[in-house]
Amino acid sequence: MKPSPHPYSGPERPAPGRPARPGRRGFLGGLLATAAVAAAGPAHAAARPAPAPAPPTAPRATRPLLLGTYTSEAGGGAGIGTAAYDTATGAITPGSVITGVDNPSYLALHPSGSTVYAVAEQDAGAVTAVALAPDGTYEVLGSRPTGGSGTTHLSVHPSGRWLLSANYGSGSVAVHPVAEDGALGERTDLVTHSSPPPGPGQGGPHAHQIVTAPDGDHVLAVDLGTDTVYTYALDESAGTLTEVSRAALAPGAGPRHLAFHPDGRFAYLACELDNTLVVCAYDPATGALTPGPGQPTGTGSGTSYPSQPVVTGDGAYVYLANRGPNSLTRYVVEDDGATLRLLDTVPVGGDWPRQLALSPDSSLLFAANQRSSTVTVFGIGPDGSLTAVGDPFPAPVAVCVLPLP
Repeated sequence: MKPSPHPYSGPERPAPGRPARPGRRGFLGGLLATAAVAAAGPAHAAARPAPAPAPPTAPRATRPLLLGTYTSEAGGGAGIGTAAYDTATGAITPGSVITGVDNPSYLALHPSGSTVYAVAEQDAGAVTAVALAPDGTYEVLGSRPTGGSGTTHLSVHPSGRWLLSANYGSGSVAVHPVAEDGALGERTDLVTHSSPPPGPGQGGPHAHQIVTAPDGDHVLAVDLGTDTVYTYALDESAGTLTEVSRAALAPGAGPRHLAFHPDGRFAYLACELDNTLVVCAYDPATGALTPGPGQPTGTGSGTSYPSQPVVTGDGAYVYLANRGPNSLTRYVVEDDGATLRLLDTVPVGGDWPRQLALSPDSSLLFAANQRSSTVTVFGIGPDGSLTAVGDPFPAPVAVCVLPLP
């Protein structure tokens, strides 16, 4: 049997519909304050002639990093981990933990940057909103049930008014309204993937990702269990989904996650079970996705359980995480996005890379390695090459990493 990367059963927890108790903690504020004290030096230094001023140097930028985990798993975290990363070197500095959030295995940021959302990947699926203040404090705004089980992915609509989530266990997708303060309202829609029949060896539908296309008019849901990508139109007044198209993958392909090219006309779809990456043409006018033939991952024979593709901001390169061989595949994008050419693979430096993320400027790539409980960081060269930087960063059962702008 294939290893299950989706543990969502665990001990009983408070009902996900009950708002979590608000809490505030300082995380990056403490890191930055410590750095400032260290830079200032001792306050009681003896008076002496001032040395010649050193040539001015540009300050090194440090940006926040959030980490998803399983709180119900042995060795897992206590909530959403926080850290900071050096934008020049990729070095990660640990912070504190945002508690009061159950099984936050996937994270998404509101377009305003003021709220982060987390799934609760468990039997009674839920989504949680956490407000992030400029001073580094946070407030857990509460949770809402998704109506499904094993909530494994979520994203915020570009309007900032709707949160979309995918329930792996029950094969359904949900919509929640987002209030002005970032808090979530009661669910406005729940759609279960009842057709086509599950693919070979699948016990039912398994919605694995839900994301808005770059055109902003269509929402795509990737279902590993039915080997299908569903396209929906979102009614932005009512918060409801209407199916407008569906794309069939090869039986047993197991589509998991897709990433769009910046021009919005192509998407790259990782298929977990048949070890391929599929280039899909996308029609913004209709929302139709048309898959091409599966591309090799460069990992050889056997299943590599590819997990997630990411595309650089300029659309020049695509990277794919492979969990079986613990590697990263590098592709160059050709023909204005229509073609991928495999260049090479490199070791990820950890075990079971569950998720990838790029820094906002696409100069760094972060890999969340679930089984080794680490995050590894790579510098991206002008030719798209990957160079590991620093030592793996310890992070309990790291299943998601979210660099903030």
